[in-house]
Amino acid sequence: MEAAVPSSEGLLLALSPVHLFHFLPDRCLLVPCFLQLFMIDNCADDWRIAMTWQRMSQIALELSICAVHPIPGEYYFLWTTKLANKRGDIGSTWVPYDVTLSLPMFLRLYLICRVMLLHSKLFTDASSRSIGALNRINFNTRFVLKTLMTICPGTVLLVFMVSLWIIASWTLRQCERFHDEEHANLLNAMWLIAITFLSVGFGDIVPNTYCGRGIAVTTGIMGAGCTALLVAVVSRKLELTRAEKHVHNFMMDTQLTKRLKNAAANVLRETWLIYKHTRLVKRVNPGRVRTHQRKFLLAIYALRKVKMDQRKLMDNANTITDMAKTQNTVYEIVSDMSSRQDALEERLSSLEDKLVAIQEQVELLPDVLTRCLTQHAERMDQRRNFLHPESAASLQPVPSTPAPALHHPLLSSTPGASASPLLIPHSRSVPNPWPPSPILPPISSRTPHLVPEPMRPSSNTTATTTTVTTTTTTSSS
Repeated sequence: MEAAVPSSEGLLLALSPVHLFHFLPDRCLLVPCFLQLFMIDNCADDWRIAMTWQRMSQIALELSICAVHPIPGEYYFLWTTKLANKRGDIGSTWVPYDVTLSLPMFLRLYLICRVMLLHSKLFTDASSRSIGALNRINFNTRFVLKTLMTICPGTVLLVFMVSLWIIASWTLRQCERFHDEEHANLLNAMWLIAITFLSVGFGDIVPNTYCGRGIAVTTGIMGAGCTALLVAVVSRKLELTRAEKHVHNFMMDTQLTKRLKNAAANVLRETWLIYKHTRLVKRVNPGRVRTHQRKFLLAIYALRKVKMDQRKLMDNANTITDMAKTQNTVYEIVSDMSSRQDALEERLSSLEDKLVAIQEQVELLPDVLTRCLTQHAERMDQRRNFLHPESAASLQPVPSTPAPALHHPLLSSTPGASASPLLIPHSRSVPNPWPPSPILPPISSRTPHLVPEPMRPSSNTTATTTTVTTTTTTSSS
């Protein structure tokens, strides 16, 4: 039977790809599962990238823990200890090596945590891992234990305490059964572990060896921790839910309101009775007045106490609903600020567009002014030429070719005379002569007194002078 133990250990070390190692078929290599997970998370192809001194130490420690097992054969050693149950006598006995080699095998219980991690729905679900990666949550054993304590805390604590009780009882019996007959019974060992776990310690059974004492100390520490966890779980289970707290606060508020009204009514009643027995009676009874004064003070104290209870209830209610109210208020404020910011941004955008349009119009203003002034000047010229067509004709620029004779009464009066010296180019003269006005009569009919008399052809100089004078007068009129 003992010869099969090494073979089972080798099988555990070689054929545990789920819990310890992962097999790479392309390289015929066993890689630890946490290295494979690291390679998958970091998209690494070579497993040697993930090998650090810390991981190498972890692998060596796990292999050494899994390699500890009872060896085949019967080997004993002399165990000497001080027997506390026998007045401190020194006792020596031969103990097999299997005892010291079987106790460290309980360190393999860490594989249970790894199995819980690898077979957890949170770890195997792709959506859960994606959400955890986005929130920077590492899916490790600690996270799985926290989720289990949140989902089913009572079951987890019960399983842990029962397992600890059984394992500690068996190990204590293995350490003490060769030195004391009382510890040879498993029930006595379980009793000792129970009173040590609960921090009672009757002292009827005590461990003798250092191994048993160490197990007892470890059990006491684990018992204190489990007791604290049990108290926390029970207090959380006994705590009212939010809806139950609202109902309880409403009922208490109703009762306190009734008590407040009764206390106020008692104060008013005692005040009236004191006034009645001191002012409205012919003979004052001091004893009755003192009685009502005493009741008056008691009513005032009751009123103050009810008000204090109401204040405490409001404080407790505020602690319950403050978070929700504060959250709603903050959400409304943020929404209002966001809407106002959007409206302000729209107004700024419209204002910017208007400023750009104004800038473009200001840039176009010089051209518009120039064009308007040009049109105004042209209109003025047209109006002047319309009112005085003869002046427009006289201001026509002299062409380079000989101009044809103009049939004008002022010019035709002197045939054979030279060209008039008034026909000179002018800056405001139009390129083509303005046509005669169909409305206004000729200048000879409008100003008959300005028409010169016929001049004698014998005197050229006199005719020329008379023509020039007449033309000047016509231009002036």
